[in-house]
Order: sequence, then C-alpha cells, then structure tokens
Amino acid sequence: MRVAEQIRRIERMTSLDRTTALLRRAVEALPLGRFRDTLHGIPLGHPLHPVLVQLPIGAWVSAAVLDSMPGYERAAHRLVTAGMLAAAPAALAGAVDWSRQQQRHRRVGLVHAAANTAAVGLYALSSAARTRGRHGLGRALGLAGLTTVGVGGLLGGHIAYSLAGGASHADYLLDRLPSEWHDIGAVHEFTEGEPVHGMLGDTPIMAVRTGEDVRVLVETCGHMGGPLSRGTVRDGCVTCPWHGSTFRLTDGAVMRGPATAPQPVLEVRIRDGVVSVRRPRPVATVPRQRGETVPVDTAAGKDA
Repeated sequence: MRVAEQIRRIERMTSLDRTTALLRRAVEALPLGRFRDTLHGIPLGHPLHPVLVQLPIGAWVSAAVLDSMPGYERAAHRLVTAGMLAAAPAALAGAVDWSRQQQRHRRVGLVHAAANTAAVGLYALSSAARTRGRHGLGRALGLAGLTTVGVGGLLGGHIAYSLAGGASHADYLLDRLPSEWHDIGAVHEFTEGEPVHGMLGDTPIMAVRTGEDVRVLVETCGHMGGPLSRGTVRDGCVTCPWHGSTFRLTDGAVMRGPATAPQPVLEVRIRDGVVSVRRPRPVATVPRQRGETVPVDTAAGKDA
C-alpha cells in the first residue's frame, strides 16, 4: 500500500476525535490574545508554522552532519539543544493553525504532532547521553530523532498540500472571473450591511452595500472555504461563520485570523444605479523620467 493511502486512512480514524477535541479546547483556551494572529502568520500573508519549522530541522540536520565527522561532538550537542529550543515556538504556531482546521486535518495533525513530540523526546535523550560523554549513543538517538522528524514532516506535507491546510481556498478563483464587466443588480436591490450571495459564471461572489457603494468579494473564504455570505458584517468587515476569519470589505485585508491571505476583491463599477463587476485588472509598471518605477492601475479612468 502506498504511503499516501496509509495517510488517507488516518484522515478517517474517528477514534482520534475525542483526543483531538480535548487538545483543541486546550489550544483555544490559551490566553494568546492578538498574538494568536501573529502565530497564524497574518503579518506574512501565509502561515508562520512552515517558516519556524526550518529552525529545529536545520539545527538537527546540521547536528547529524557534524556527528558524521570526528572532533565536532561539542558543536553537534549545541545544535541538538538549539533544535529543541526552536521546536517550541514552531509547535505553538502549528497548534494554533491546527485548532482552526477541519476534522480530517486535525486527525492527521494529531499524529503529526505525536511524531514531532517523540522526536523531541529522542533528542532530549540524545542530549542527556552526550552530556554523560556517551557520544555514540547520543548520535544513534539523534539519528532516530531525525528519522522521526522526517515522518512528522511527511504528515505535515500531506496536511499542507494534499489537504490544502495552509493554502488559500479563494485566490485561484480570481483566474476564473471574467475580465469584462457584468451587471449583478441595481444598488437599491442590496440591503445596507447585509451580505448577499451571487454567482459570476461558476464562481461564488458576495456583495455588501455600504452607503452608496457596493463591495464585492469572492465568497469562498480563503481559510477553509466557508461561505462568507452567511457571515456577519460589522465595522466595514465580514466575518466567516466557520472559523471566524475577518476580512475588510474595501480591500479584503485580513483583520483577524485564522486566515492569512487577503480575500480576493472584485472591481466594482456603478453607472446609473447599476452595479457591475469584473476581475481586478493587473497593476502595470510605468517608468518615470528619472528611471524610477511606480505602480499604476491600468483600469483607472478607462470606465469612468
């Protein structure tokens, strides 16, 4: 049986649900405040966890390289210790993401976390052995830890790529939107502050009237695909009903996680009270006289 099929079996293991529920409540109860959004990776525009995991993995791989050469026992030991210290923030960021994912993600994520925890335990034993001068045992335990980390990484890759745990579920829909203007209704047909579901071709969109303007976003939440039109609108933002991601209506910026990527916003035109939308035009780069370049919206003024 292929590795992917084995991992798919983990996705269906309902026996893990009780443990995932308990751990999820524990993670959600952590008093992280706005720091939770930082751990999600909102300032980066993508998840922080994959960035942080480079630190322990890099340290442990480097330790394994030094273990293969004589005379570097002390340096290898320091790298083992550095990897254990760096694993803590990486695990916290991963746990925060995991708690806001779907059940299949959480089942695989639980095994992923168990593998990584076991790896840290093996490295702790490796460090203890090295401290006692038993460098041969320390190297063996370190190699076992690195192998276990590899298994954990395999599961993490499945969550990120096969299950799209860290990818935007909305950005690709921009390419399916028409580049020509399409009418979606009259301004007076939209109720102030009430999200409305619609379809533009085969792409779901959400429209919200704010005063005399109408804001239109791709309806599919970029985090896990939730329906934004069923969410709540407040203070110029829409909140997804599934996991609470909050996006600014004017530009789709993430105001609250767990989403990290901005929500795609359509270009809107209102003429004679009729609302039309289209795919956002690309930004062109136009040279200045002195050689500088400034971004210019190629759509500006064309349809005014």
